[in-house]
Order: sequence, then C-alpha cells, then structure tokens
Amino acid sequence: MNLQQHQSKFLRQAFHAVIAALLAWSLPVIVAQEASPDQSQATTTTEEAPKLPADQLDSLVAPIALYSDSLLAQTLAASTYPLEVIQLQQWMDKNKNLKGQALADAVSKQPWDPSVQGLVAFPDVVTRLAENVQWTTDLGNAFLAQQSDVMDAVQRMRGKAQGTGNLKTSSQQTVQTKAVEGGKQVIEIQQASPDVAYVPSYDPTVVYGAAPAEAPYYNYSYPGYVPGSALAWARELR
Repeated sequence: MNLQQHQSKFLRQAFHAVIAALLAWSLPVIVAQEASPDQSQATTTTEEAPKLPADQLDSLVAPIALYSDSLLAQTLAASTYPLEVIQLQQWMDKNKNLKGQALADAVSKQPWDPSVQGLVAFPDVVTRLAENVQWTTDLGNAFLAQQSDVMDAVQRMRGKAQGTGNLKTSSQQTVQTKAVEGGKQVIEIQQASPDVAYVPSYDPTVVYGAAPAEAPYYNYSYPGYVPGSALAWARELR
C-alpha cells in the first residue's frame, strides 16, 4: 500500500464522518476517535476544555482554514493527539530512508491514532503541528469541545480570504460556494488534482486582514515561509 492509498484508507475508514461534515457542512460534526478509554494520548477532554468565543476561534483556525476540506478534517482530528504528532515527527526524522509503500507500512505499525498516521504523507504539516505544539493543543481542545463552532470559524475565515481576493480557484485548488440544508452558504476547498495535494502557507494578516485587538492571531510559524507574502504552496503528495 503506497502513501496515497494509506491516506485514502484512513480518510475512508477512520474519519468519514468528519469529512462528510466538512463537505456538507452539516452540524454537529461527529469525530470517530479511536483513542484508549482514558484518552491518555489525547488533549483535554470535552468536559474540561474551556469554551472559546467566536473571535478567538477565528484566530485559532486561521493557520489551517484554507487547507483543502479533506486535509483540514485530518489536521483537526490529529490535533487532538499533540503528543503523538510530536512522536510522529521524531519517528519520521529517524526514518528518512523510508519511502512509498515501505513508509506507509512502517507507520501503520506504530501505536498512534489513524489521523496521526495518515499525516505521514504530509511532512510539512507534521512539522507545523509539532513546532507549534501549544497552538496544536489549543486547537485540539477546541475541536473536542466545540466542533460545530470550530467549523463555523473556518467558514468565517474562508469568507474573509475570499473577500480579500486571496481564496479562489487555481491550479492548486478548486473553490466553490454551495448552499446546504437551511439555505446556508458554505465555501468548499478541494484539491485541483486527486493525485497531488498542495498545502498553503500564508500571513493571516495579508490573507484575512487584521485580527481584532482582543483576539490577535496566534504566534504561528510556517517552516520556510517568507513573511509578508500571500499564499505560498508546498507540494506534499504525489
């Protein structure tokens, strides 16, 4: 099984409910978590996580709101396992010689959640999550506690990026606005090609506009990104 097949298997079997919710934007989102009963590898449980207001959620999702729908679903799910994400990064650093099917087979044997295993096809995303671990933890907590609110925040940020002219169909992605149940308009982002995924990097201030003073954007870093530019693309999946 190659990396693309491994990722497709994960998306189909482990988080089909999340992806369906992203595509249809039906609420609430149901996450098919596969953690142990005590959730020892996951972030704070839903009952313990504090509720965040809309403006803080907007700033929290800003770094990933412009991901394609499928990658966004996978990233949100993996963010609930920040320790495992760090372990994955360390494991990938030690196994740089593994490629293709060998890499997919090896990562499938690791004791991590499928959402984390599936990120092996996106090393740049793994680096971002691991190097911004406080943000990853906060995102995971918010997603566990406020799934529908997080999805609404993603839609608000996509709307802002569309309004500034920084979110549109290109050779890397297809952007569509659709009506869902209740007449609600949602913005969907799909890969332009099923065989290649491009992961965007961007300055939130440039792409969305300035954040409100009471909810500034997170101190989030994109490895290799040149500050001040709009959308830059990393080709991650072949």
